[in-house]
Amino acid sequence: AFDKTVAKDKSLAVGFFQRGFVHVQLEMYEEALSDYHLAFSHLRQNPFIDYKQLGLRHILHAWEVLYSTAAAQCRLQQWQEARATLEKAVVWRPEGRTAILDLALERVQDRLFLEPMQVPPGEFFRPRKKEVEQLDSKDFLGKPKVISSIIPNDEYIGFEPLRPQKQGFYEPHADALR
Repeated sequence: AFDKTVAKDKSLAVGFFQRGFVHVQLEMYEEALSDYHLAFSHLRQNPFIDYKQLGLRHILHAWEVLYSTAAAQCRLQQWQEARATLEKAVVWRPEGRTAILDLALERVQDRLFLEPMQVPPGEFFRPRKKEVEQLDSKDFLGKPKVISSIIPNDEYIGFEPLRPQKQGFYEPHADALR
């Protein structure tokens, strides 16, 4: 399902983030690491992305993505890279609240695995009802109409203002009006 999701929206950071979590659960650590890198790059140097407008009550923070990246690096025995990633996450953590990251740095120092973060269980994309109602198809062009000319032998196709003007051509005869 995440493969289909990220195929439809190649810049959906939360899709790559969640697929990375699933890859860690499936012990596919290289793929997880790749997905976390994609999720971080799709944040485009923003500290977070708020998905509430799209119907997901979750804010994806850059430090969470980096923390999960470090968790995947730990599983691959890349301890130095994990430490560097966590130090980078400290910079992205808002307002200096780094207690969870300090604990993670200690765990990496002791060569203990980290558990990756995820979107809280039970949170799903649920677009607002007014947005879903607008998904019905609308007929913007209207119904086609056949318009005929009262001018005999009129073969012109187009709009009246664009018609080349000919002297005496447009006066209908008396029998044509009947």
